[in-house]
Amino acid sequence: MNNAATVLVLDDNTDLLTAARLCLKPYFAKVLTLSDPSQLQSCLQQQPVQLLLLDMNFQRDVSSGEEGIYYLQQALKCQPDLKVVMMTAYAELPLAVRAMQLGACDFIAKPWSNEQLLRTLQKHSSEQTTRDKNGAVPAEAISAQPAAPMLGQSAAMQQVQRLIEKAAATEANILLLGESGTGKALAAEAIHQASPRRQGPLVTVDLGAVHSNLFESELFGHKKGAFTDAKSDYSGRLRQASGGTLLLDELGNVPLSLQAKLLTALQSRVVVPVGSSQSQPFDARLIAATNEDLLAKVGRGEFRQDLLYRINTVEICLPPLREREGDIPLLLDWYLKFYSDKYQQSGLRIRPSDQRQLCRYRWPGNVRQLAHAVERAVVLAEQSELDFSQLESSAGSAPAAAAQSPEGGDFVLGATLDYVEQKTIAQALQYYQGNISQAAKALGLTRAALYRRMEKYRL
Repeated sequence: MNNAATVLVLDDNTDLLTAARLCLKPYFAKVLTLSDPSQLQSCLQQQPVQLLLLDMNFQRDVSSGEEGIYYLQQALKCQPDLKVVMMTAYAELPLAVRAMQLGACDFIAKPWSNEQLLRTLQKHSSEQTTRDKNGAVPAEAISAQPAAPMLGQSAAMQQVQRLIEKAAATEANILLLGESGTGKALAAEAIHQASPRRQGPLVTVDLGAVHSNLFESELFGHKKGAFTDAKSDYSGRLRQASGGTLLLDELGNVPLSLQAKLLTALQSRVVVPVGSSQSQPFDARLIAATNEDLLAKVGRGEFRQDLLYRINTVEICLPPLREREGDIPLLLDWYLKFYSDKYQQSGLRIRPSDQRQLCRYRWPGNVRQLAHAVERAVVLAEQSELDFSQLESSAGSAPAAAAQSPEGGDFVLGATLDYVEQKTIAQALQYYQGNISQAAKALGLTRAALYRRMEKYRL
């Protein structure tokens, strides 16, 4: 079901405007695009807009963000209640903080992922219309898009499904482990929907996207006037999840200085908002997710051992797609139907030869990369048969290219996974000319995860 909000996207990159329109159109009542920032005020005066996705840098001012700051102020002067999300390819914390101090509600770095963009805009459109007097957000306001089911007939996925079924019926804390793109968010959704709390909200916090100086406010809330941009009371994500489930994604990003406070909150079931001395109760079931080795972080003194014990009552490890080759045809069929319906395409099919190669491909970005590959093929389809040649020029490389030995022959069983991963990452960095953000997105990794692999392979 579409959100009732109207979204305006302002950027001088017409390709980005097209991508944003295709991404957002199925989920919002109206999506407007604008390439000339000088027309912003007249556009806002002509029709009501609830959300503005605003670039910070235009041709006249490539990287400082000053033009974006100027148009942010102009937009809010014209429409004070407008929710503005800033975006830039030159994301820096001071710039983000300044924009939010001047009235922006959020900040997103380019290139964004569709999931991240949808989640961000859905969250802020919901704040105006669905937040109740206690600050709780209904479950339907949290999900950015329909979730794919936990598809899989492999032994590894059947084991995951059994663990989900057993754990969901309890109140036990759950830690979801697995590489980026393996479906940890889908597993959390499945756990929530199978739990006694399914009538409550599922609130997701992407800790990898929260700036370090905003962690405490985002999780625990704040009182009006607690800091410069605190224009009203904010309940915080732990209290918003009361009666339902809280998913703390990318858990390894919680600063060590805040881990003790998070542990105390989880043990006592109360939070103290920033700027307040009064504790506030919350009642949420905790699911945490990470693609990092938390035990190794404990050993390095980067993660509290007592917090790890608190959150991992039940551990569920999502297998990488390369270890469940038999599930790939199911996933290809599901995403082909999903994106064909989304983009109103019909009669599309995957050639048998392509499907065989896709099944042999290593998928370093796992299910997320597969979904993006199918979506791109559907969007660009000119005939009934999908074209997956974009994998040859994308970061993942072609199925055949990813399956070659150092001597250039076919990939053999003895070739190591490390070699395949190293080669794929090196190709991504070369293709995107060293742009870490673009390479990480194409690989289905976070920037932090890509940096760790670059260090590992000395790239």
